[in-house]
Amino acid sequence: MKKLIASLFVGASLVLGSALMAQDAADVDAQTAQTETTVDETVVEEDIVVEESGSVEMTPAAEVKTQRSFHQVLKQKFIEGGAGWMTPVLLVFILGLALVFERIIYLNLATTNTEKLLTNVEAALEKGGIVAAKEVCRNTRGPVASIFYQGLERADDGIDMIEKSVTSYGGVQVGRLEKNLSWIGFVIAVAPMLGFLGTVVGMVQAFDDIEAAGDISPTVVAGGMKVALLTTVFGLIVAIVIQTFYNILSSKIDAIVNKMEDASISFMDLIVKYNRQK
Repeated sequence: MKKLIASLFVGASLVLGSALMAQDAADVDAQTAQTETTVDETVVEEDIVVEESGSVEMTPAAEVKTQRSFHQVLKQKFIEGGAGWMTPVLLVFILGLALVFERIIYLNLATTNTEKLLTNVEAALEKGGIVAAKEVCRNTRGPVASIFYQGLERADDGIDMIEKSVTSYGGVQVGRLEKNLSWIGFVIAVAPMLGFLGTVVGMVQAFDDIEAAGDISPTVVAGGMKVALLTTVFGLIVAIVIQTFYNILSSKIDAIVNKMEDASISFMDLIVKYNRQK
């Protein structure tokens, strides 16, 4: 599992770096082409004015207006916030996404059709006994099948031992389902903290610039404040995104645990019924 998280982390970093480099090149080409087109249109309009009026009229330079996408604005703000403080926030975000994707994959694999499994186990008990039922559980993935298998392993020790085994191993499976959730919570907590730290340092730098200039210039104050607050904005965005995934994962785990408990009760009923029929 650690290798999977590391692979996701490295892959996401490489993809992000390649995307940023490609986007920079595309932005430069697009802005250059648009500037040349605007200049050509301005020249043509000036020629038409000269020909119609017969006199030379000076027209103001046209402003180059570019409509930037959300990705371009986000990248620009990231650069304005400073690589020294924005990079840790980005790395924490990538780490959080890697952990989230790992949990999503694990929980999807852990989801089992408990009704179908109970039906197969009951049919196996009627036809082949405990051995056949264990084979069904062995060939079924998911925590519910593992719990059933542990219970069947102690089928000869009595109902009390089976119940204790099912309960104990159920707790183990719940712990596996909740694995790495604490690290996801750490990402949710540390991302805004990194943003606040960058903001405080940026404010100190802004006051240093004011002291060096010897005057409270609105330009100096506004520029420094904007750069300082950008780290907090990005930190809060990371926390909101990861928190959303965290809540989804928590609800998924709760649903799986509820199915495990219901299936365990039904499994114990099957064992009691099987023992009575022997």
